[in-house]
Amino acid sequence: MLIVPKKATLVIGKGEGKTHLTAFDNALLSAGIGNYNLLKVSSILPPHVEITESFSVPLGALLPVAYGSLTSEEPGQKIAAAIGIGIPANPDEVGLIMEFSGYCSAKEAMEIVEEMVRESFDMRGQALKEVRSKAIEHTVEKIGCVIAATVLWG
Repeated sequence: MLIVPKKATLVIGKGEGKTHLTAFDNALLSAGIGNYNLLKVSSILPPHVEITESFSVPLGALLPVAYGSLTSEEPGQKIAAAIGIGIPANPDEVGLIMEFSGYCSAKEAMEIVEEMVRESFDMRGQALKEVRSKAIEHTVEKIGCVIAATVLWG
């Protein structure tokens, strides 16, 4: 049985840890997706998806997410992650999800991911209705991580 999500939610988070994995886990918790079994998916937003501010699924559920993350162990380094979705002008067409992470500010990451959305629509010859995005930055203390994701659910 194939499941097509009906809703999508953009989330962002950041975290520190003693290891790369615990920094990543803290970033997941900060984003609100740390207590789910994440299934990394590619960057297609199903037609007619409702964009929501929050999501509600049982703890421990299998949760499809498209995400970008970055972990660094260089104290003082600025890291950022951004997620962008492109909503098509024609609601019967697919939308797109783009992820970016890098050594930059949240503002720079958001500008990059939004341009990636526009370019991907141009490549497909699709009309773009709107772009929605979120970004986060973090200055590393010991080992830091940032994540930006689109949760597909419902």
